[in-house]
Amino acid sequence: MGRAHKFLRRREFLTNSGWLSAPAVFLDKSSNRRFNAFLTNHQKNIYAQLGVTTIINAFGTVTRLGGSIMPPDVVAAMEEAGQYFVSLSELHQKIGERLAKLIGVEAATITSGAAGAITLGTAACVTRGDQKKIQQLPDTTGMKNQVIIQNAHRHTYEAQIRLVGTTIVGVETMEELESAINERTAMLFFINTLNSKGQIDRSNWVKIGKKYGIPTFNDAAADIPPPNRLSKYINLGFDLVTFSGGKGLLGPQCSGLLVGRKDLVLAARHNGSPWSGIGRGMKVGKEEMVGLLVAVERYLSSDHEATKRLLKSRLDKIISILSPIEGLSMQVFIPEIANHVPHLSIEWTLNKIHLTSNDARRQLREGNPAVAVGPHRWGQPKVIHHENQQGLTVSAWMLQPGEPQIVAHRIKDILIGSSLNSGEKLT
Repeated sequence: MGRAHKFLRRREFLTNSGWLSAPAVFLDKSSNRRFNAFLTNHQKNIYAQLGVTTIINAFGTVTRLGGSIMPPDVVAAMEEAGQYFVSLSELHQKIGERLAKLIGVEAATITSGAAGAITLGTAACVTRGDQKKIQQLPDTTGMKNQVIIQNAHRHTYEAQIRLVGTTIVGVETMEELESAINERTAMLFFINTLNSKGQIDRSNWVKIGKKYGIPTFNDAAADIPPPNRLSKYINLGFDLVTFSGGKGLLGPQCSGLLVGRKDLVLAARHNGSPWSGIGRGMKVGKEEMVGLLVAVERYLSSDHEATKRLLKSRLDKIISILSPIEGLSMQVFIPEIANHVPHLSIEWTLNKIHLTSNDARRQLREGNPAVAVGPHRWGQPKVIHHENQQGLTVSAWMLQPGEPQIVAHRIKDILIGSSLNSGEKLT
C-alpha cells in the first residue's frame, strides 16, 4: 500500500510537470485561457512555493539551468534505490562492470559530474592507485604532478585539475608538447569540443601520449549524442574519457561517467567516496548511481533518429510562428560536437529590428513565463560577423510538450515590439 501510494504521488508529480501529459498548446493570443492555465500549473510547483522562478529551457543541457529533466523510469529507479542500504563500494563495482559491458569499454565508474571525473581522473594519473600517495594528496611531493594542456584548451575546468596539487603546463605545437614532457608529467588533458581550436588534434594528442607512456584524458562532457561517442574516444586511444550524466544521457544532474583504462578507472574510484581520498567530498549517492545506470541503459536502447525528427518538428513550429516577421533569417543546424542535436539560428540586423542579442535574451529571461535561449551563433563555427548582425540560438532538446509554441510567441512579441515596422499588423 505504501509503495503504491508513493507511485501514485510520483505519477501525479510527473503529470503536473508535463512528462505523462502534454500541457495545452498555445497557437495565438486567443488561447489566453489555456495559457493562463499553464502558468497556474507552474505557479503551484515546489519551486514556486520556494519563490524560485521556473524557466522554459530553450538553451540546452547547460548546468546552470539544471542540465536536463530525468525521464520517469530514471526517477522511479532512484526512488526505489533510496529504500535500501547497500555497500557503496560493492555498488560501485557492480554498476561499473555493468556500464563497461553496456558501453564496450575496459572499465567505467560513476562520478560527481564530469567535473568530479576530471579531479578523480587527475588523481588517478598522479597516484596510480598507490594508497600512500592517495592519502598524501594534495601534497604531490615526490609524485608526477604536471598536467599538459594546449593553450587553446585552457579553461576554468583547470580548477578541478589543480585541486589534486598539480600544475598546468601550456603548449601550442607538437614540438612544444614533446619538449614539455618530462619525468614529472602525470597527464595530457584534452577538451573534446575544442578539437579544432588547437594545433594538435585528438589523434596526435593520443599519439604523443602513447609514445611517451603518459595517460591522456578527454573531457567530452556534453558530447552525447550520438551514442557511439561513449566508446569512440577510448577506441581512438584516450586512456580516460568523461561524460556528464545530467546532459545528453538525461540522468541525475550531479552524476558523471568516467570510462577507460581499468587501472586508471579503479584508481580514480579509490580517490573518491566512500573511500577517504581527495575526492571524498565528491559523493555520489546510491540513488544517483542507480539512476545513471538506468539512464545509460535507456539511452542506448532509444531511437535517436526519431528523437532528431521530433526536435526538428519542434523547431519547424517555431519557424512557422516567426516567419511573418520581416527581416528575420532562420536556419536549422546541428553543432558538430557538443549538443549534437537540431538547433535553430535566428538572426536580424539592427536596421530592421532595434534589439541587440543580449537585450533579447534578457527580455526573454525576465518575462512571464521566463525563457532561456542560447547566444547568437552559439554552437556554430566562429565566423566574423558585423556588429549590426544580432541573433539568438534556440534548442528544442529540453522543451516539453506545448513549450515550442510558447517560446516562439515570446520571441515574436519582443521582436515585433522592437521592429521599425512594429506599428504594422503582422499575421
